[in-house]
Amino acid sequence: MKVTAIVLAAGQGTRMKSDLPKVLHPICGKPMLWHVLESLKHAITEKPVVIVGYGAEQVKAFAADSAQCVLQEPQLGTAHAALQAESLVKDKADYVIVTYADMPLLRGQTFQQLLETQRLNSGPFSLLTVIADDPRGFGRIVRKADGTVAAIVEEYVATPEQQKIKELNVGAYCFKADWLWDALHRIQKNPRKGEYYLTDVVELAVKENLPVQAVVHHDLIETIGINTRIHLAEAEAAMRRRINEMHMLNGVTMTDPASTYIEAGVIIGKDTTILPNTYIQGDTIIGERNIIGPNSHIRDTKIGNGCKIFMSVMEGAVLEDGVDMGPFARLRKGAHLGRHVHMGNFGEVKDSYLAEGVKMGHFSYIGNATIGANTNIGAGTITCNFDGEKKHPTEIGENVFIGSDTMLVAPLKIGSGARTGAGAVVTKNVAEDTLVVGMPARAIKKFERKEKKK
Repeated sequence: MKVTAIVLAAGQGTRMKSDLPKVLHPICGKPMLWHVLESLKHAITEKPVVIVGYGAEQVKAFAADSAQCVLQEPQLGTAHAALQAESLVKDKADYVIVTYADMPLLRGQTFQQLLETQRLNSGPFSLLTVIADDPRGFGRIVRKADGTVAAIVEEYVATPEQQKIKELNVGAYCFKADWLWDALHRIQKNPRKGEYYLTDVVELAVKENLPVQAVVHHDLIETIGINTRIHLAEAEAAMRRRINEMHMLNGVTMTDPASTYIEAGVIIGKDTTILPNTYIQGDTIIGERNIIGPNSHIRDTKIGNGCKIFMSVMEGAVLEDGVDMGPFARLRKGAHLGRHVHMGNFGEVKDSYLAEGVKMGHFSYIGNATIGANTNIGAGTITCNFDGEKKHPTEIGENVFIGSDTMLVAPLKIGSGARTGAGAVVTKNVAEDTLVVGMPARAIKKFERKEKKK
């Protein structure tokens, strides 16, 4: 059984009042179109087709790897939009799901249920409905005596009696493919709107005395369609709750889920605790038994196991196991902290590797540096890596002691076991096991290194 999908994404979304195509507006960090395509993966076997229109190039650029895209030009309604996929889909699938790109909360299991209903239906298609007190402009479902669908009545033409109907058309359908294409060609232009509407397939099926089945959904939240920024905020809140609940069911503790913001696609290991007002975004993977927050912001970062991150910000960083950092620490792109690194408050690291056991004091900046294991970086240390034109590297060996307020003027190499006095300005390489002091720093002592007690 081959199943594909047509996703209608051509509309401008004028009520969004935005230059960005509506379907690319993000929900929990991912465009709403992404959420629809992800959910469809649970039901389809073939690559879906996205019908594009307004902002076509932007939508194509986003969907290029996950869907085929077809331009609808001019835009003459939903039936006309679905028909644009005929050349790509006809004779290549047994069933075709048609849905809208501005309904990002529909779950994969809902599409599976819709497909299964149609698979058992002798008629040409099945559709998804919802029971709700607030119609939100959806068409009303009129039933026959046998329970099959008799009509979809749009709100603007519904009689007062029909407007009281609480079963609404969601806008997700599953068709027998061989019936769909012929039906789309037979739909007539709506005389009032001048467009071809997909909902008219119900009338075609009923005239042929073919049963149209409906999957009744009772979760209005899942069927939210987005037309305004208000709807966008409603969908964002619902998706955030869903994501947080998923993580908690997988063993993550959140002391206040309402103030915890986790984007779609983030991975978090069991027994990790997320404290309030923490934002976790992008391509982030977090291991087990970590304590993160409160008031932390993490993006595109890999975090190992057993780390403690307190009121800190990181982007494009890597933290190995047992890292302890904060408060008010910042890791910028390319920062890599090895096992059991300690990073104090108001410290910043960029494009640098701190090896296992490094201790970095507060009010320090480390940039374009490689620091050996068990080195101590004193408070106020600065790697002066930028000369106004180029950035230069700093290399620090193992078991080095960098005194408070040391200025390390790159390019620079400091040998293992070396030391700098407080306030030193180091402009030349320092040999192993050598103490330098002053401004500019000068060597005053060569000493024998003592092994640290384990």
